[in-house]
Amino acid sequence: MKPLSNYLPHFTESIIRRMTRIANDCGAINLSQGFPDFDPPDELKNALIEAANEGPHQYEVTWGSKLFRDALAAKQSKFMGVSINPDTEIVVTCGSTEAMMVAMMTICNPNDKVIVFSPFYENYVADTILSGAEPIYVSLTPPNFNFDKEALVQAFEQNPKAIILCNPANPTGKVFTLEELQFIADLAKKHDTYVITDEVYEHIVFSPYKHEYFASIPEMFERTISCGSLSKTYSITGWRLGYIIAPAFIIQEARKIHDFLTVGAAAPLQRAALAGLNLPDAYYDTLQHKYQEKRDLFLKGLDDAGLTYTIPQGGYYVMVDISEFTDKSDIEFCEWMAREVGVAAVPGSSFFREDVHHFIRFHFAKNNETLIAALERLKTLREKAKSSF
Repeated sequence: MKPLSNYLPHFTESIIRRMTRIANDCGAINLSQGFPDFDPPDELKNALIEAANEGPHQYEVTWGSKLFRDALAAKQSKFMGVSINPDTEIVVTCGSTEAMMVAMMTICNPNDKVIVFSPFYENYVADTILSGAEPIYVSLTPPNFNFDKEALVQAFEQNPKAIILCNPANPTGKVFTLEELQFIADLAKKHDTYVITDEVYEHIVFSPYKHEYFASIPEMFERTISCGSLSKTYSITGWRLGYIIAPAFIIQEARKIHDFLTVGAAAPLQRAALAGLNLPDAYYDTLQHKYQEKRDLFLKGLDDAGLTYTIPQGGYYVMVDISEFTDKSDIEFCEWMAREVGVAAVPGSSFFREDVHHFIRFHFAKNNETLIAALERLKTLREKAKSSF
């Protein structure tokens, strides 16, 4: 038979989702795949019941219901500091995963180049390859995961079509400073490069850090494709509601790609999600404090377990250094830890272009009781590792 697609050998299945399956199989506490074990706000749950009873149950407008786009534009205009037209500058997608894929397919031609910071969320490289493009990697250096300016300049000199910017970053928790963003913006203007942002953790940023929206930088809205999601902000990862915000000339083309990929996001979930988009500003303050508490609880537990980690500035992930335990594969280590310690993490090598195998990623978007239980198990890690590696 004829061979399958030539793209397939260039990336693997999601290691993150694989670790969830392993966690489920062996009963480990799942701190690998980043979804909470607590419910969304009552306002959303009640709105979902109402939508189930009253609809809509048929297709909405392909690029998102009018009510949803209006509410999203109002919220994001306020937080982003730019005026967003809900009729021409938004397309609603099936999660930010589709948003990123639509953005890439809208911008890229075969053999175009795209800058990707490493470490990176694993989808970015697959998105680039599936778009027919070629990634250019620029390293982020631990523990603060800053980039070398000269290395970024050299990457831009290769005439990239786009750069992908995750801020706050997954998996590192890095929050890019305004000075760093302005440096990227200046290079994007100089080399006529699009900027695709992934800002799903926009409301989970820890003091004293502050999230700066790239599209709000002067002269940047016109070349920025802002990808976002309701998943993390409202704890509704299973609803799969994402979006792209961009200038009208980009959105009118992105809607074509979106239409033929998925037709549209779920109509009743868009209606129910209005309850989240219309929450008062106090909700986002409470969310930040909630995750600040969880981060501090989890980092103290890692300290008590004697583990070495990098401090996240935003998002809900922690990179832990396992070099003291083994020089073997981090994939093998994570599989062993899920079975023998009862806690699942993601092997860090799945995020790095470089030959890095001594990091694993935990997430702390869990009830405090779940986190405490996981930390108790991690206290046994060192002793169990001694007898196994």
